[in-house]
Order: sequence, then C-alpha cells, then structure tokens
Amino acid sequence: MQFLEKQGLLVREANRGYFVAETASSDIPELLTDKWATDVDDYQLLADDWLMDRLPEEVTEQFLRQRYDLTKAKLNDILLRAVREGWAERKDGYGWRFLPVAKTAEAFDEIYRFRMAIEPAAMLEPSFEINRKVLEEQRRMQERMLESDLDRFQPEQLLKNGSLFHEEIIKLSNNPYFHTALQRVNQMRRLMEYRAKIDRNRLVEQCTEHLEIITLLERGEVADASYLMRRHLSGALKRKSPIAWSWSEEIVKEK
Repeated sequence: MQFLEKQGLLVREANRGYFVAETASSDIPELLTDKWATDVDDYQLLADDWLMDRLPEEVTEQFLRQRYDLTKAKLNDILLRAVREGWAERKDGYGWRFLPVAKTAEAFDEIYRFRMAIEPAAMLEPSFEINRKVLEEQRRMQERMLESDLDRFQPEQLLKNGSLFHEEIIKLSNNPYFHTALQRVNQMRRLMEYRAKIDRNRLVEQCTEHLEIITLLERGEVADASYLMRRHLSGALKRKSPIAWSWSEEIVKEK
C-alpha cells in the first residue's frame, strides 16, 4: 500500500485508511510491472541457487538477508512464497530448511514415470467415484484457459492450473495416499518446470487432452479415461524430456 501511495495511485487519510487517487500517473502500469518483475527476480534467484546446490539445506534469515541484500520484510515474502510452493519450511525454533526438489533430468523422468503408474491406476480403484461438480469446475477452468490469451497468464498460474486438474481427478479415487503422493511429486518438480520456457502450443494440447479426459468421465467411461490419462502423461514426458536434459546440461556448465 505504501508503494502504491508513493507512486500516486493511492491516497492515505489519517484514521481512515487508503483510497484510490482521483488522478494517477500515466506510467503506473509500467511502474507496477517493474515492481512485480523485481520481486520475481529475487524469488527466482533464491530458487535457482537452491536448484544449483549453491545453498546449504538449512539456513538462517540473517544469512539470506546478507547474501541477497534483502530487507526483513522482503525476505519474509520470498520465504513464504517458497513455503506455498512446497520447497521450504521453517525449522522448529530457528532458521529455515529447503526441501528436496527434482534437480536432474533423471529425477524429472522418474517423477513422470511415477505419475504414469499411479494416476491411471487411481482411476481404476473400486472406490473411484465421479463427482459432477468437480468435473464441471475443471471443465470451466480448462475452457477458460483455451479461450484466453495464454500469454496473459504467469507461468506459475499455468502450471498451478495443470497440477490442480490432476490432483482433483486423483482425489476422486477416495484413496488419500494417491492424492498425497501426487501432491508431493508435483511440489518436487515445480521449480524445475518454472525455470523451463513455457511452450504455449503444448499448453493448448494439454488443455485439450484434459477436456477429453473430463468428457470420458462424464460419460462414465472410466477405463477409457484411465487409458487416456496414461497416454497423456506419456506424451508429456516425451515433450518435456528435451527441456529436462537441457536443464541438466546447464547445471553441469554452471557448476
């Protein structure tokens, strides 16, 4: 709020709070974009250092503040985002701990092969139950992405939407172990996916296949949906493997 006030977008009134300014500078969109980009860069720098094994597993806030020249508030925002993304946690008492993530092409492939094993199988569980409301919500989300300009979405949101689809489908198995396992591996691959270049054409294909799986489930054709899910994940592995290997080569070069 203070940042927006300094840029002339908000006005602060004593004992009342912040209000939208009647007039605002024409360069406000650019200023906000620059501010957002800076925040992303700081977060990505920390993430990249963890991915490249340039940070110890356990650190103190003082160590991170000195290393990245950050204020306490800014570092807190970055660490909380890392917690939300599933690769950092606060230690009991003092300091922070960074959690394991996929850092190699081999790990990336293993994650997708694990998903190919559990996601189609979960759909064939005796306890699997079609939830029309869940399917309708996921259909709206996938259709909205296809109808929108994908360039307007941030990579984090695109990847989050994709992960949510798979997690909502596996939850229909009513076996919490399937869901917990998928959430865990999704967290482990997330940083690697963020760093890779987003392929918009692949995202269109991904959303289309998601909709096809939803259609089969709506028809009650669960076995066919399970087969399509495996084929969908297999195709994703083949498309993403070159990215993963490129990532592995980059790690070797930087080390």
